[in-house]
Amino acid sequence: MKSIALHWRILIGMALGVIVALIMSKIEWGPALITDFVKPFGTIFINGLKLIAVPLILASLIKGVSDLKDLSRLSQMGLRTILTYVFTTILAVSVGLMVVNVVAPGKQITEQTRNELVEAYGGEAAKKQEQAQQQIQAGPLQALVDLVPSNIIGAAANNGNMLQVIFFALFFGVSLIMIPETSGAPVKAFFDGLNDVILKMIDLIMALAPYGVFALMAALVVEAPSADLFAALLWYALCVVIGLVLLVLIYLLIIRFVIGRNPLEFIKGISPAQLLAFSTSSSAATLPVTMECVEEELGVRKEVASFVLPIGATINMDGTSLYQAVAAVFIAQAFGMDLDFATQMGIVATATLASIGSAAVPGAGMVMLIIVLAQAGIPEAGLALIFAVDRPLDMCRTVINVTGDAMVSLWVNKSQEE
Repeated sequence: MKSIALHWRILIGMALGVIVALIMSKIEWGPALITDFVKPFGTIFINGLKLIAVPLILASLIKGVSDLKDLSRLSQMGLRTILTYVFTTILAVSVGLMVVNVVAPGKQITEQTRNELVEAYGGEAAKKQEQAQQQIQAGPLQALVDLVPSNIIGAAANNGNMLQVIFFALFFGVSLIMIPETSGAPVKAFFDGLNDVILKMIDLIMALAPYGVFALMAALVVEAPSADLFAALLWYALCVVIGLVLLVLIYLLIIRFVIGRNPLEFIKGISPAQLLAFSTSSSAATLPVTMECVEEELGVRKEVASFVLPIGATINMDGTSLYQAVAAVFIAQAFGMDLDFATQMGIVATATLASIGSAAVPGAGMVMLIIVLAQAGIPEAGLALIFAVDRPLDMCRTVINVTGDAMVSLWVNKSQEE
């Protein structure tokens, strides 16, 4: 008997998680049961994915760079990757601004609803403001300073330091190319073997994905805010979702007419990573699966995928950029502010840079949004307006982050073949 494909098993797990949670929500002790005895298994699953994220980046990136055996090819691929990521980020912010200006969701929020939301989520907004203030107070070159770790063991101990791990892996891989092949062969063989072991670990963890996703979705449903708050923010949520759908359609057009591949094959190949991204809200946790899908299902060469995707999971946050643009204008509209063209262009620039600084973990985009709001002169207390629906929207935008990374890896792969 033919086994059910992974993406179908994940979908079944998601659906069952929602159904079970809805039933348990009607029972007095049901939500506590889900929170105490089901949610921990979802957390364990995410931790398992995060566990292999840093070793995967180290092994795959060092292997990918050393396989190139040519520094000029590496520099060409690096430049193409960064420029393509900047292009897709600007595109995402522009789509977000277009949608939010046309729909104008902030004008649907009454003053009473606004005050209720600020009162309900003001405390959480204050915490994010404090974190953002630390980012703002850092010097203009702090991002460059943070790129170089003082201790690689310390950097590897925290998934939030992914760029530092990438820097070390690139530095190590380049150095490996530059030494005599006879000296480097044992080191390269070690990382080739380590890469194979980690890929097998991914397979073993993904066998448990339907159960992990079931636990995550069940916990999300029982912990969701009241339906009244969701209804008040429906237009805002719709704006974000419409923008994300438009962005995917643009990706598919690029895949068809620029890259010359079948968009349906692309969606089918990347769907396990998309479903996992939706469940975990983390580009970093999804990275191992994204790499496997792109290499095995879409035919991207290993050296390209191992270079493009880890960088993308850290700096290319197209879904997050679009969300920041929509959220900033929505909050301004809710407070009765009209943003002129120059201010909105400032949002494009700030959201692009902020997405590069967003850690590839759940909720990091919210901290960066405060920087976008401050730049545009929008009240930062307005952050409380969007907390109620942030978690489901975080899930949606993480899907787009992962899809954008996969599309860029296909694009860079094609350019390397020319």
